[in-house]
Amino acid sequence: RESFIHLCNPHLEKMKEDILYHFALGTGTHDFPALFGDVKFVCVGGSPSRMKSFTTYIAEELGLASPGGNYPNICAGTDRYAMYKVGPVLSVSHGMGIPSISIMLHELIKLLHHAKCSNITIIRIGTSGGIGLEPGSVVITRQSVDATFKPQFEQVVLGKTVIRSTNLDEQLAKELMQCSKEINQFNTVIGNTMCTLDFYEGQGRLDGAICLYNEEEKLQYLKEAYDSGVRNIEMESSVFAAMCNLSGVKGAVVCVTLLNRLEGDQISSSHDVLVEYQQRPQKLVGYFIKKSLGKV
Repeated sequence: RESFIHLCNPHLEKMKEDILYHFALGTGTHDFPALFGDVKFVCVGGSPSRMKSFTTYIAEELGLASPGGNYPNICAGTDRYAMYKVGPVLSVSHGMGIPSISIMLHELIKLLHHAKCSNITIIRIGTSGGIGLEPGSVVITRQSVDATFKPQFEQVVLGKTVIRSTNLDEQLAKELMQCSKEINQFNTVIGNTMCTLDFYEGQGRLDGAICLYNEEEKLQYLKEAYDSGVRNIEMESSVFAAMCNLSGVKGAVVCVTLLNRLEGDQISSSHDVLVEYQQRPQKLVGYFIKKSLGKV
């Protein structure tokens, strides 16, 4: 049974052309079904270079690698986001924070709709700060919660606050967890992810330019987060979950933890260790895609 993207915007039907400005793409200049109609998996992450490396990795895993491994940036006409495609997998960068990923998701969801894509799975792969976990652990998000541990995303629309659900697809999370067990290469847990509006004060760090609380208050807050089910902290999952829900798309968030925030605020692991950590979500999601396509 085919499941298509649901657009919550009746105004789009009246538009002769839809310009996806931040992608440098448009329905009047590009054939979306021809370019993207076969896409089934979309993987998004903050860094353009990380998403390009994921494209190279998944191409090799699926046996679709091109000579020299050259994958052009589909969004080369803009410096806002980068987009790469290999077979049924689209890889897109989203920058850092809720505003940046929100803009990208609006245009990505419209792109998938215009391309007439069906049965889409979107997975955010990224990095995070862990709570009570060894660095290098991978967290599959059950719910995204705000800085008060509520499973909701607040969006101000026309001056009014709108509350949206941040639950993620439970079955997809279980499938990803099973894949991690089959890989058996690193610690993986399902837990809540706290999504904040800031990297420093918003996450209770003591090392920002401004900090008006003490270490005891910070640790009390992080322990309360842990007791509420939070296992990691990042800055994009809430709006990601909310927009996937509204668009009828299966979504998941898979992030590696770069440190245990109960033990410190600064990332001190070596560059080589961090590179290996960042490959863990890619390995897990890559295995999931291979398994979904019957290539495991």
